[in-house]
Amino acid sequence: MANNTISLRSLLEKEKLNGINFLDWFCNLRIVLKQERKEYVIEEAVPNDLGPNAPRADKDKFKKHMDDMLDVGCLMLATMTPELQKQHEDMVAYEMIQNLKEIYEGQARQERYETSKALFQCKMSEGSPVGAHVIKMMGYIQTLEKLGFALNDELAIDVVLQSLPDSFSQFILNFNMNEIEKTLPQLLGMLRTAEGNMNKGGSKSVLMVREAKGKGKGKKVAKSKGNGKTKPKGKEALKPKGGVSKDGKCFHCGKTGHWKRNCPIYLEDVKKAKAVGASVSGIYVIDVHMSTSSSWVLDTGCGSHICTSVQGLHT
Repeated sequence: MANNTISLRSLLEKEKLNGINFLDWFCNLRIVLKQERKEYVIEEAVPNDLGPNAPRADKDKFKKHMDDMLDVGCLMLATMTPELQKQHEDMVAYEMIQNLKEIYEGQARQERYETSKALFQCKMSEGSPVGAHVIKMMGYIQTLEKLGFALNDELAIDVVLQSLPDSFSQFILNFNMNEIEKTLPQLLGMLRTAEGNMNKGGSKSVLMVREAKGKGKGKKVAKSKGNGKTKPKGKEALKPKGGVSKDGKCFHCGKTGHWKRNCPIYLEDVKKAKAVGASVSGIYVIDVHMSTSSSWVLDTGCGSHICTSVQGLHT
């Protein structure tokens, strides 16, 4: 305990209070007094004398307060420049702190202004590491807390999210829509995970169009009454009235000399589709493989649409 006390008090001895470093000096003083369990001395006014008839426990508490006050006062004077020592040598610890705060209140106000300005103007550029950016902003937030201007967790997180570039827009949207409650260190971990996914290409959409398999919901082939067989259509129904042009191409296989409805490849595909019970109208499914993406697939020919995230409808 003694070694720890000496080591912490050396923080004050290395850089004495000189008139322009009050905030740093005061921060180090609070660290030392907190470790020595004497911080109450600079926060509570000097107690009144209890008198001879006071209970023994109250007298002991009063004596301890006076002893600690003397110890802290000497420590504060020993870590000031000679000019400041002369100004405060007749004051106790609590009075010294109150007087110093009045003297350097303007300095603290200016530092709060500059720190707040730097915090709210801090913007992350595209491609920069998100970890370094958030840690820098956390430093500003901690400095404001030391200056008596603490931000609550919700406001601090909002400030950090607003400073991120457009590449994190999907992350911000999901975070706000799900009303996630996190601390700044937890948010930092989530942002690093999201950044890793984006660096791996997870934010790029991969689209694949394939013909649907299995049973479809298309039109069913109507059956005729009686023997259950459909009436075969004549050959005139499979041929155009004006014949097939030599230069005309089949829209299914691309070869000349026949139309799509007469194409042997198309007819074979229709036959296979009927065998598995699929629709002959041609149903296609779009598979979208993505993690965090704002991409959309629009098919003007379909009557129903599916999106990967309900929150995406807000944009």
